[in-house]
Amino acid sequence: MGGCEVAVDLLARAQAGDGDAFGRLVDPYLRELRVYCYRFLGSLQDAEDVLQDTLLSAWQGLAGFQGRASVRTWLYRVATSRCLDALRSARRRPPTSAPPAGLEPPEPTRLGELLWLEPYPDVLLEGLADTTPGPEARYEVRESISLAFITALQLLPPRQRAAIILRDVLGFHASEAARILDTSQESVTSALKRARAALERHQQSSGQRAPAPPPHSAAERRLVDRLTRAFETADVDGIVATLTEDAWLTMPPLPLEYQGRELAAKFLVATAFRPGWTARLLQTRANGQPAFGFYARDPQTGGFHAVGLMVLTLSGTQVCAMTRFDSRLLPRFGLPANLPS
Repeated sequence: MGGCEVAVDLLARAQAGDGDAFGRLVDPYLRELRVYCYRFLGSLQDAEDVLQDTLLSAWQGLAGFQGRASVRTWLYRVATSRCLDALRSARRRPPTSAPPAGLEPPEPTRLGELLWLEPYPDVLLEGLADTTPGPEARYEVRESISLAFITALQLLPPRQRAAIILRDVLGFHASEAARILDTSQESVTSALKRARAALERHQQSSGQRAPAPPPHSAAERRLVDRLTRAFETADVDGIVATLTEDAWLTMPPLPLEYQGRELAAKFLVATAFRPGWTARLLQTRANGQPAFGFYARDPQTGGFHAVGLMVLTLSGTQVCAMTRFDSRLLPRFGLPANLPS
């Protein structure tokens, strides 16, 4: 049987209650649906929870699927509904965290609000480029998964967020996006116009950035290696020298946000490089960007324990943002909780 005939056969069997057929029917779309939910919610854990809710809802509602849209479009409609439900739930917002006992960080530039933000492992992005966005997409895959873009999306109202992801990221036609959102094309167009304007204002307020070097390029490796050496030798001046003048240091779910080299240096001295402590870094990638697991050596035990996951946002030959995430996320990147001495 051809691909279309196979899909029709799987759909018929799934609608008759065949769970294995349902799994085979939806499996080709799971990777892109997980990324869709992540872009929408900004949290990998939330995205995975909503994806499971989506599959359950799709299974329960499969008998009502009449084939007026493709299975892919129908799954996006279910996923969008579940994402909107999640955004209405206060349970997904984590409580504000406090710095660990014994640490006295300097006064921050500001207090952040996107405390639920989480990184996305690059390993889960493999194969995503094969799901080519539609012809109306305005963003490349790399840009649309970057931490900066994910952060900007979280500032949009839910339906504007949905409109720009469906239209400008995934390239759905206006009529398809309207069907997914269960609204009119005019409403989608209006939401999209407002979302584009909001993202443009956000980009202008963030300032112009030099393009990051290509992933895995020699230029990227040199910068990451330089920063790694500085961290592992407790060279605060060396770390600061890799930063742009207006670089941001943030650390969700802690609300502390620091801008500029001087404040970054003060924070590092007060928290990361206390007397007797040294660091070890293990490189990985998140959101299409260089990242590393950060481990600190305990002078009393000699072992290295996880401090967190650091994701770097690059601008030319410098780092314009370092985002530190909680160490509980390290297993998602295949990194251990502790290292031997």
